[in-house]
Amino acid sequence: MTASASTAPVVSMTAASLSFGDRQLWHRLNLDIHAGEFVAVLGPNGSGKTSLLKTILGQQKLTTGTIELLGETVHRGSRMIGYIPQQKLLDRGTPLRARDLVTLGVDGHRFGLPVPSREVRARVDEVLEAVGAAEYANVPVSLLSGGEQQRIRVGQSIAAYPQLLLCDEPLISLDLHHQRTVSELIDEQRRTLGTAVVFVTHDVNPILPFVDKVLYLAGGRFRVGTPDEVLRSEVLSYMYDTPVEVIRSRGRVAVLGAPEGYGVHDHLEHHERPSGVLG
Repeated sequence: MTASASTAPVVSMTAASLSFGDRQLWHRLNLDIHAGEFVAVLGPNGSGKTSLLKTILGQQKLTTGTIELLGETVHRGSRMIGYIPQQKLLDRGTPLRARDLVTLGVDGHRFGLPVPSREVRARVDEVLEAVGAAEYANVPVSLLSGGEQQRIRVGQSIAAYPQLLLCDEPLISLDLHHQRTVSELIDEQRRTLGTAVVFVTHDVNPILPFVDKVLYLAGGRFRVGTPDEVLRSEVLSYMYDTPVEVIRSRGRVAVLGAPEGYGVHDHLEHHERPSGVLG
């Protein structure tokens, strides 16, 4: 982590609860995220991972409690937040070039079509170089591979120097090589810019070397701590209210025994199960 623990948090959630009708996603969550900190948000489908991002974006109101961004109440459309959505390939024929999407990240908040100034063009070129996309800057995004498109989305998200980067499962549909490339790219940018990262994922292994803190959501419960503190058999057994085994092998994590349908195998290890261990 690049930031001092004594600095004021970028995001601060206090006694935060979120419910939909009788369904409670989490209750009295206290979470501080500091500059340069990499936070992984894990949990089965429906546990509230994307809803957490929506509350930070000001798109979803908490049921109770408070959430602040840099000491102020969260509101929609903050320029201090960069956002990488789930991977969605653009339709062929979409005329936007790679540099056009990154330009939108700089001044897309303005009304009308952006007409980039010399300063904006320089920033776009800088970002394209930083994310390794300069060689296809003028290529229509729809003609790029999934990995190339995701590089552009990373570039778009950091173009305005955000203090917080929200990543909503940005590795979905990417092969292992591109998962590693995009993860390393996000980590490099947060170290360079001191950006706080909140990274929602179904597979922690590609980002495990970079993670400072884990927020694990399951069954209306949550746990916050380092990966070693949270990704433990006794902790996840409590979370799921059933025996769960956590196995570490060659720097990777496998979770075995979660209830069927909870998707725990999806968001953790499923590529390299330890020899002799079945899911």
